[in-house]
Amino acid sequence: MSEPNQSKDLIAFSFGEPEAIEPNRWLTDYAELFYDHYADYWSTPISRQGLAQIANTNAHHGALIYARRNMVSGRFKGGAGLKRRQMQAFVHDLIQFGDAAFLKIRNGLGRVVRLHPLPSMYLRRHQSGDFRLLRANNEQLHYRQDDVIYLSQYDPRQQIYGLPDYLGGIQSALLNRDATLFRRRYYQNGAHMGFIFYATDPNLSESQEEDLKTKIQSSKGVGNFRSLFINIPNGNPDGVKLIPVGDIATKDDFDRIKNISAQDVLTAHRFPPGQAGIIPSNAAGLGDPEKTDAVYTRNEVLPLCELIADEVNSDPDIPARLALEFVLE
Repeated sequence: MSEPNQSKDLIAFSFGEPEAIEPNRWLTDYAELFYDHYADYWSTPISRQGLAQIANTNAHHGALIYARRNMVSGRFKGGAGLKRRQMQAFVHDLIQFGDAAFLKIRNGLGRVVRLHPLPSMYLRRHQSGDFRLLRANNEQLHYRQDDVIYLSQYDPRQQIYGLPDYLGGIQSALLNRDATLFRRRYYQNGAHMGFIFYATDPNLSESQEEDLKTKIQSSKGVGNFRSLFINIPNGNPDGVKLIPVGDIATKDDFDRIKNISAQDVLTAHRFPPGQAGIIPSNAAGLGDPEKTDAVYTRNEVLPLCELIADEVNSDPDIPARLALEFVLE
């Protein structure tokens, strides 16, 4: 029979590595553009891949891009040989990336017969002002400046590429996503935030302690600590305890974080909450949706329609028969 462990020394060990946070810096930290001489084009001020990925970070940001796109493209009547879905693609790029482009399709006489949208995700500017469309295997398609109608949202720091208007809400969109991921991990972890495995039974031998350490440290992954059988002959019923480090139910800012960050995203897009599916938290509600829609259409949708039409119709290569038309009433 082994002697009881009478050691008075504190025995403590950790298990379960902390989750590393995403090392994102503020997305608009740039002073000037970099010209990639190897690829022979100006690098974009913000990663286009990053902007595309961020659109799927939470339930609001990406949905607002689609909603704004549909409101503008829904007023498109026709022109330039464009289908409705092609206008959707152009408007989507303009909102999501801050710039968009149409390629002029010419006939054998050099006259423009229709327009075709170019994907902003892969469109780059050359130092001459011409355009490069990136393709697989490091290939590029070259387009002359006068063959492209290019519309960009204004950026005071550079006028080569556009900048989307919602950048101030990106961090809130990421926070909203992180709050959801934290809650998911919490439930996957057995609805606890961690625990202290506390053992004071004098009958617990050193070899048994080592076995417990090994068992607990090996229980990583989804669910983390599950169930463990311990048999200590003549042991104390209170000699082994599992003490939760924290209980999310006692003080949970999840709802508050989600609501505030969602409001920030709506503000960044200048989008009315009533049209974004937000449930009002007070009896007054969100006002008359018809009036809200009319104001939003007048202040946001129609100006963008007019901007697109003006950019295309004022191009000297676009004849009157190819002019874009939008419903502006």
